Amino acid sequence: MEVQQPSTVNSTEYKRPESVLVVVYNDAGEVLLLERVQPSGFWQSVTGALDRDETPPATAQRELLEETGLTLAVHNCHRVNEFPILPAWRARYAPGTEKNREYVFSATCSGRPAVRIDPLEHRQYCWHSKQVAAERASSWTNRDAILDFVPEA
Repeated sequence: MEVQQPSTVNSTEYKRPESVLVVVYNDAGEVLLLERVQPSGFWQSVTGALDRDETPPATAQRELLEETGLTLAVHNCHRVNEFPILPAWRARYAPGTEKNREYVFSATCSGRPAVRIDPLEHRQYCWHSKQVAAERASSWTNRDAILDFVPEA
């Protein structure tokens, strides 16, 4: 007869404290921003958490497709940000996890391709000039990535 061990918390129940940021811009220097459903008014580039055993480049490619429907090549910007996880979101992570590591990528396209958003995650999308997108981006890491990696039009 097999003896079962008491159940323990499985680390896969928690989100991995690593994510990607993918700044999408076109040949006119316009930047794609998405408005999150929650919190309302939170504008960002493509973002998403790494799945278990997933690499940052694979996550960037997956999130780009999931959040926009676009299949573009992603470029590693070789920047890694670290920022505190807001207290309201910490329950998603293992106890004691207070910081997230974010890997920055970019993707370029021609013109304004059709974007398909998931209405459960985003309300709307828009294309803005580099400066307006940087001003509208809700996070400092997103703002800095736009300013540093989107070329001048």
